[in-house]
Amino acid sequence: MKVAIAYYSQHHGNTKKLLDAIKELGDIKLINVVECKESDLSDYDIIGFASGTYFGKFSEKVMEFARNNLPCQKRVFLINTYGLKGAFTKEMKQIITNKSCQLIGTYGCRGYDTFGPFKLVGGIAKGHPNEKDINGAIEFYNSIIKR
Repeated sequence: MKVAIAYYSQHHGNTKKLLDAIKELGDIKLINVVECKESDLSDYDIIGFASGTYFGKFSEKVMEFARNNLPCQKRVFLINTYGLKGAFTKEMKQIITNKSCQLIGTYGCRGYDTFGPFKLVGGIAKGHPNEKDINGAIEFYNSIIKR
């Protein structure tokens, strides 16, 4: 099974920590959307999108990549990290729906966040993603691959 994950993980590398652990599970192509603006994803069986949370949603760079590169009728999953818990997948779900793709799962966990006022107090969610968060991401990935 061919899997690709397009991601954005710039500030503290929270999202990349999860993806590095998942990548150990098989032949998974990681696509950094900062370095790669275009990619032919048509040969992949499952496509993931991963991002930290910025202003309550996935990175604009990930959403733009998905709009421009996600083929129609693919199985898709989402992974995100966040400082404060919330619903951050609305825009990504709309892109997936617009491409007639099937969302097969989402995984989110806390990640160290020093944006805006959080910087004044040294950040929030220090130490995240931790081992439990990483193991959760691995379990999530294994569960969607087995479907």
